[in-house]
Amino acid sequence: MNQGYFSYPMPVNEPVYSYGPGTAERAALTKTLAELKGQLADIPMYIGKEEVRTGKLQPIFPPHEIAHKLGHFHAGDESHVRQAIDAALAAKESWANMTWESRANIFLRAADLIATKYRYHMNGTTMLGQSKNAFQAEIDSACELIDFLRFNVHFLSEIYKQQPISGPGMHNRTEWRPLEGFVLAITPFNFTAIGGNLPTSAAMCGNVVVWKPSNSQIYSAQMFMRILKEAGLPDGVINLIYVDGPTIGNVCFNHPDFAGVHFTGSTGVFNQMWETIGKNVANYKSYPRIVGETGGKDFVIAHNSADPAVVATALLRGAFEYQGQKCSAASRAYIPASMADKVRSLLAEGIDSFKMGIVDEFGNFINAVIDEKSFDKITKHIEEAKNGEGVKIIAGGNFDKSKGYFIQPTVIETTDPMYVTMCKELFGPVLTMFVYDDNDFEKALELVDKTSPYALTGAIIANDRKAVELASYKLRNAAGNFYINDKPTGAVVGQQPFGGARASGTNDKAGSMINLYRWLSARTVKETFNPPTDYRYAFLKGESEGI
Repeated sequence: MNQGYFSYPMPVNEPVYSYGPGTAERAALTKTLAELKGQLADIPMYIGKEEVRTGKLQPIFPPHEIAHKLGHFHAGDESHVRQAIDAALAAKESWANMTWESRANIFLRAADLIATKYRYHMNGTTMLGQSKNAFQAEIDSACELIDFLRFNVHFLSEIYKQQPISGPGMHNRTEWRPLEGFVLAITPFNFTAIGGNLPTSAAMCGNVVVWKPSNSQIYSAQMFMRILKEAGLPDGVINLIYVDGPTIGNVCFNHPDFAGVHFTGSTGVFNQMWETIGKNVANYKSYPRIVGETGGKDFVIAHNSADPAVVATALLRGAFEYQGQKCSAASRAYIPASMADKVRSLLAEGIDSFKMGIVDEFGNFINAVIDEKSFDKITKHIEEAKNGEGVKIIAGGNFDKSKGYFIQPTVIETTDPMYVTMCKELFGPVLTMFVYDDNDFEKALELVDKTSPYALTGAIIANDRKAVELASYKLRNAAGNFYINDKPTGAVVGQQPFGGARASGTNDKAGSMINLYRWLSARTVKETFNPPTDYRYAFLKGESEGI
């Protein structure tokens, strides 16, 4: 019989390994990369207790080394979506009834397995499958994923402690139940940690999950799924399937037990999902929870009091780490005329110094974009900028897909603040810069606010505190994560809960209690110790009857 109350204190963030020359972690990761490249992975779907192999094989190639085959995955169809839903619903009652400490310890064990036994496999599969360098993989597929698991256990334990007051003669309590039905998790290619957090945050709350990762992230997703299994996750709680978007939507959004979707991806897809769910809402047992983090057109605005070196560094890192394939990546910059020449020079100097190539060579800062479709879309805009009016390339601009999908980080400068690359999300290593008159700082802030429909991340760089205060106020709705004198990327779990509003999503802040509340349904229970036996209240008595 459970006699204890269990507490999970606030964890500390997982330390980031440096992978510097001569370090043990560099040697271990190099060995793991060689092992992974020497194998041909055969990746099944995980549905209930089954490893499902359909024979419909889809190859996996590193985006930076398209001649090398890492393996293949077994693609599914509508029947597998239905099987996954059935497996989830079959596991639901026992999972929801499992004690909180048992559920929590599964995810804490998974975090420890990643931190130790499987750290280099998580990083290695991310590096090879998604073309991340060692540092970008470390902060994502190791540290952030570990942090999501540990911090969410702490946050959920704090939610469970939240209870109402009780008056005399009664006891009030709140039960934090999972949702009624199954949750669909749809995860993107660009962050392994997001791929792990979206299904596990819902599952941690007692929900069962159907998980569809991006095809470009399956190589690392299946590695995390294997870790969850080893950590003791019961069969059917999370079901990992590989189908296309229309297929998953057609089945899940028409199912009466659909309870919610946890999504990261494009704004257009999210809008379509919301519309479909709305049309089907009468068919569901409950109103589904719709949680999404979508696009961004993230900004950096510099004030003339800023240090140009700080501005350039924030842009070089914020725009070009992981080839700009972050929803938080800096993609539009507003630079005062008085420092424009210096910033141009520093950006060009930095880009010229970038080394670009395969992930196995640790000196490469830049690797490949995710696939040919992305390559073609991004380079089309670069070509148009080379020949456009009022626009020019001031750094970078080269690209080549003969061996991998390589695009040199590129800076476009435009005289039109509404030029297409100032407004459209490109999701690649392209930064567009607009130079404004130093006296028009407040007008530039208004321009930042109205240019884009998104509101994910942004930054102000200034040493003048009044400028910082003005920007913080004027841009209060322009970014869900706002940075002062820093790049607009690199949110850390427990430190900067992440999410944006407007066309950037529902701002439910992954890595915080805010997000976990969305996967819980509260029941309030009142127990009366000495219940009344007569319906009559005192005010009903006449004066002659007394009190």
